[in-house]
Amino acid sequence: MYENKNMRVKNTETRFFQNPSGLLLLFALLLSAPSLPGQEEFGDFPLWRQALGGEILAPPAAQAGSVVMVCDGGNLKAYTWRGIPLWSRHLRGKLLPFITRAREGTSYVCLTGGVLLAVNRAGRELWQISLSENPAWPVLTGWDGRLFVFTEKRIICYTASGFTLWSKSLEKKIALKPSMDVSGGFFLVLEDGEFLRFDPFGASGGLKLDAVPQAAVSLPDGQAAGEGVFLLLYQEAGGRAEILKFPGGQREAPKLPGFSAPPLAAAAWGDETAVLLKDGRAALLSRSREILWTGNSHLSPEDLSASEEAAMFFDERGIYILSRTGASAFTADGRRLWLVRLRGAAAVPAFSDEGVLYSGGKDWILNAYRPEERVRSRPDELYGPAPEGSYGTGRPGPSPWADQLPHLSEDMMRSLLGEINRAIQLGSIGENEKTYAAFLMETAGSRIKNPHAGSHPPVQARYRAEAARLLAYMGSRETIPFLTDLFTRDPDGLVKAAAAEAIGRIGVDPEGSALKAFTDAVFPPFPLRDEAALTAVAAAAGALCRFSGPPLSGAGIRLLTALAVKDQNPPVRLRAEQELRILGRE
Repeated sequence: MYENKNMRVKNTETRFFQNPSGLLLLFALLLSAPSLPGQEEFGDFPLWRQALGGEILAPPAAQAGSVVMVCDGGNLKAYTWRGIPLWSRHLRGKLLPFITRAREGTSYVCLTGGVLLAVNRAGRELWQISLSENPAWPVLTGWDGRLFVFTEKRIICYTASGFTLWSKSLEKKIALKPSMDVSGGFFLVLEDGEFLRFDPFGASGGLKLDAVPQAAVSLPDGQAAGEGVFLLLYQEAGGRAEILKFPGGQREAPKLPGFSAPPLAAAAWGDETAVLLKDGRAALLSRSREILWTGNSHLSPEDLSASEEAAMFFDERGIYILSRTGASAFTADGRRLWLVRLRGAAAVPAFSDEGVLYSGGKDWILNAYRPEERVRSRPDELYGPAPEGSYGTGRPGPSPWADQLPHLSEDMMRSLLGEINRAIQLGSIGENEKTYAAFLMETAGSRIKNPHAGSHPPVQARYRAEAARLLAYMGSRETIPFLTDLFTRDPDGLVKAAAAEAIGRIGVDPEGSALKAFTDAVFPPFPLRDEAALTAVAAAAGALCRFSGPPLSGAGIRLLTALAVKDQNPPVRLRAEQELRILGRE
C-alpha cells in the first residue's frame, strides 16, 4: 500500500546526494518546510501495521486503549492502541459490516441469518440471539448498557445480558440512520419521511416530514425530561434546515445563510453543529444557525461524487471527518489540525481517544497512524466514556403499590409478581419498566427499610427473594448498587442468594462494587456462612468475570479460589471449582 511511494522517496534522496546542486536544493526545502507541530498534512507512514488475514468489513471500534474489527471469514480481532495483539476469535459464519462496543468493552456483532452475538473484552462469546432477520443498522447502546437493535422494519431493545425489554414494528423501512439523542433515547426517519423519536422504554412520538433529510442531530435545547430539539438538514443546493421540538412536534424553518454545496453529514457538540458539505468543505453552525466558519477537509468534490461514504463526529477536542480516502480534523474555532490521506482502505477508518487513526486496507493490513498527541480525558482508563445521564431505573421512585405493600395479601403479591414475570417472558416490559422496577425494589428491599416502605413490616423472605430474581431480567448497571446493598444488608440467606444471583445474571459491574461486597462477605472478620448465599456468590463471581473480563476477572478469580478451599461446604466448593475450570478454559 505504501511501499512504492516509500521507494520513490528513497530514490529521490539518492539522486539529491549524488548532485551537489540537488543537495543545496534539499537543504532549502528543509528550511522552508513547516515544523511538525504546525504541519497540516500528516505523512502516510503508519505508527504500526498488523496483518488481519482478511479484509475489514466495517469501521473499527476503538475504545479505552484498544480496537476491535470485523473481518471477512467470520473473524473478530483486537489490538492495543500500540499494536499488540489482544485476541482473535472465529465466529463460524459470515459477519455483517457492523460492530458496536459498550462501555464495558463488550462487542456486539451479527452473523448473516440474523444471529446477534455479544463478545466480551477478552474475546469470549457471552451470548447469542436469533433475530430471524439481519440487522439493517449498527446496534446503539443506551446509557445503562441496554441495546437498541434495528432490522429493516423492527426495533428490539435488550438488556446487556440479552433479555428482551420491548420491541416495536415499523410500517416502513428505516431511511435515515438511527442515532442517539441527548436524552438517552434515539431517533430515526422512515422511507416515507416519518420522523420518529423513542425514549429508552419504547414510548414514541413523531410527525410526517416533506422529505427524508440527509442528516439530523439532537441538540440540548430542552429544559425538562421528555423535551427534545432536532436539527434536520436537507440535501438541497445551499442547504435547507428544519427544527423539530418535542413534545408536540412543533416545526420551525430557520433561514440558513447558504452553504457552498448541499449537506452530506452532521455532528453536534453542545449547541453547535458541524456540517460536511458535498464539495468537501466543513462548516460550523452556531446555536442561532449562523455559519461561524468553513474549511477544506481531505475530501474533494470528485471523491464525494463517486458516492464516497463519510462519517463525522464532534467532541471536546474538535471536529473529525473520516472516509475511505482519508481523515481530517478541525478545532472548534476553525483551524485545521491535521489531514491524512489513505489509499486502498476497505472501510471508513476510526479515530480513537488516544489520537490514533485505524484504517483497514483491501490488502488485509490494519494501519495505525497517530496524527494527534492529544488524548481525550477519561475518568477511568479501563472503560469507555461514562454515560451522559441516567434513566432512573436504579432509583425509580414509588410504585402505585408503595403504600399498599405492607397490606397486600399473598394472593395480590403473587398476582403482581406473576404479572411482571409474564411481561419478562413475553419481552413486553416496555413503558412499565420503571413501575415494575420500583415495585420489585420496594418488595425486595422492604427488610432493609426501603425509603418507600417506611416503618412497615417487611415482606416475607420468599417474596423478597423472588422480587430480586425478577429484577435481574430487566436490570442494568443502574440497578447493581441496589442489589449490592440488598446482598450486604438483608440478613436472610435466601435473599442474599437471590441478590447475588441477580447481579451475576445482569453481568455488568464496571465499578467493581458487587465484587467488593462479595469479597467483604467471604473474608474475615465476619465471613458469611450461609451455604446457599455462598454458592450464589461463586456463580455470580464467575459470571462477572466472564462478562467483564480483565481487570474484574483478577479479583473474581481470587474470590473463587478462596471459596474452593476444603473447609467450605461441598456445594460451595464444587461451584467455585466449576467456575474456575470454565475461566481456565477461556
